[in-house]
Amino acid sequence: MASNMVVVGAGDRDLSYRLEAPWGYARLVNYADCADAAALVQLLDAYAQDPAGGGEPLSDFAKDNLPVSLSQRAAFSIIAVADGRPVGLVNCLEGFSTFACQTLVNVHDVAVVADFRGHGVGRVMLELAEREALRRGACKLTLEVLSNNLPARTLYERMGFADYQLSPDMGSACFMQKWLKPPVNHL
Repeated sequence: MASNMVVVGAGDRDLSYRLEAPWGYARLVNYADCADAAALVQLLDAYAQDPAGGGEPLSDFAKDNLPVSLSQRAAFSIIAVADGRPVGLVNCLEGFSTFACQTLVNVHDVAVVADFRGHGVGRVMLELAEREALRRGACKLTLEVLSNNLPARTLYERMGFADYQLSPDMGSACFMQKWLKPPVNHL
């Protein structure tokens, strides 16, 4: 079930289009707007404190610098609003597919406040993320999901996401990480 696109303006970097839904709407975040920046940090901090986000609040550094840092990268964010209240957030970062030699978009965070989960907020935000990725010339969307987050995994599969594999004989890719420590300066 597709949502209705409402175009309020025009232009290549216009942030005024949005997707309407029965519960409200989703739209692109303007990182330079103080209210948008505050909502982005509020929603991401709530997600970080949720078990699905690791259970720890964002650092003061992240809270103070995230909107500006995102604005300096090939990134975009989407906020969902219901009754004037921010209820969902998607953060997306551009990457590059070497095999396709094209831009890709990684859906880095998907967060919906608890009382709006199961109402289609995530679906509408991901629909808008897909439209924005296409507008940017991306060849695909990528995302990671925790293996026990079955509601999120079900949503992603319904929207056409699948485990990444190049060859069935080699299996599916798994997402791994390694935290880096800055080098010690001995001068």
